[in-house]
Amino acid sequence: MTHTIWEAGDMSEAPHVVVVGGGVSGLTAAHRLRGLGATVTVVESADRPGGKLRASPVAGVPMDAGAEAVLARRPEALDLFSELGLDDRVVHPGPGSAAVYSRGRVRPLPGGQLMGVPGDLRALARSGVLSWTGTLRAGLDLVRPRTPVPGDVSVAAYVGARMGHEVVDRLVEPLLGGVYAGRADRLSLDSTLPQIAPMARRDRSLSRAVHTSLRGRGAAPTKAGPVFASLRGGVAELVGALAERHAADLRTGTRAGSLERLPGGWRVHLDGGEPIACDGVLLACPAPDASRLLDGHAPGAARDLGGVRYADMALVTLVLPADAFPRPLTGTGFLVPAGEGLTVKAATFSSNKWPWLAEALAAANPGDDLVAVRCSIGRFGDDAVLERSDEELEAAAREDLARVTGMTGRPVESRVTRWNHGLPQYAVGHADLVTRVRTDVHRIRGLGVCGAVYGGVGIPACIADADQQAERLFGDLSTNGHGGGQDAAGTNQQGVNP
Repeated sequence: MTHTIWEAGDMSEAPHVVVVGGGVSGLTAAHRLRGLGATVTVVESADRPGGKLRASPVAGVPMDAGAEAVLARRPEALDLFSELGLDDRVVHPGPGSAAVYSRGRVRPLPGGQLMGVPGDLRALARSGVLSWTGTLRAGLDLVRPRTPVPGDVSVAAYVGARMGHEVVDRLVEPLLGGVYAGRADRLSLDSTLPQIAPMARRDRSLSRAVHTSLRGRGAAPTKAGPVFASLRGGVAELVGALAERHAADLRTGTRAGSLERLPGGWRVHLDGGEPIACDGVLLACPAPDASRLLDGHAPGAARDLGGVRYADMALVTLVLPADAFPRPLTGTGFLVPAGEGLTVKAATFSSNKWPWLAEALAAANPGDDLVAVRCSIGRFGDDAVLERSDEELEAAAREDLARVTGMTGRPVESRVTRWNHGLPQYAVGHADLVTRVRTDVHRIRGLGVCGAVYGGVGIPACIADADQQAERLFGDLSTNGHGGGQDAAGTNQQGVNP
């Protein structure tokens, strides 16, 4: 396949873009670029696309081994589901709510909270999540003078100053842990709690600000309807649909070794393969890989990205007989604050949360009454726990479930999934880091970055960032023209197989 040189203002020939990274960000960016009229090649170092979205069978039923849901109150993921013809597979959680294992018992998450920050102090007291001294300390927020927040600070520094360390330790950090697997004393207030950060600078009382926001005053109301959504068969079906639609231009098991800037474009050098000449490159890969590829082209961005840290984590999925529990499981699961003496940081009662999964388990295992539970293990900086073997992680998850729920017996089937360098950590100052990186990268024609490290770790946020950066890169090529992937000798060598 060859491409003639595409001059500025001439839309008759398609620019060729190489997307490095075949996760949800890279596949979405490729999908959007093709829709805009570009020719795209996606290179992915792993042996299959999807990144951290993956599903595999457990007890005969496909179950997500990474993220299991999308935030339904953001439109990007549901819009993409619809665009890909997946509307008939969209599912929502069943009834029930999450809880928190605090002070030796499973307790309901207090109503009227926003990412763990209480807006209803009566509900907080009734929940029993905090000690009485912790509850009284949270109430001091109502009378304490304003806490100045001139710049970005850690979540723990601000929320702790307003409401005390128990609110941070037993509510905010467990909820943030499900998103970032991070620590509240290191995570950025501006980047990880964007709903709270404006309140910190505008309002004196944090709890009153949260209460007002949740009542729809002083803030735009959120979209009505279910908070979360997924797909029958697992949310990983999204990347399956994207990869299937564009399979001809997707190269798995292909690592981008380096980038070479050409007079009229770029050449992507591959480890063990022929280089690809192209007009533009969009890096949708983790920060360490982007740092390596940008070295020598955007040194400031490379340096900043090289400093981004990641949390490792593991997911233990268990399918158990329903009678392994002395009482039927209720709700959708529980969170675990650090310091409770458990290994797991959260447990999801998956077959309660997703009715389709309970139906599928019954259909695949006739005559057996089975339930699925997923346990999350690993927090940033807690490396020792993940040095255990898969068998030891499963045993720890089972031991914790026995302690919390009274579970007995062994699972019918289990799966342990490890995500090394799984979640980027949004440290204090992360937003400024992203601005610096993009400013440095966007100085260079035909180059872009997107993914979880920049626009947010949730699936809708990754989709939004991929859309925006694909459109920016295509506009960059459209406005400035491109050289059709010319090499130094002026020969058009796209390096793309027919």
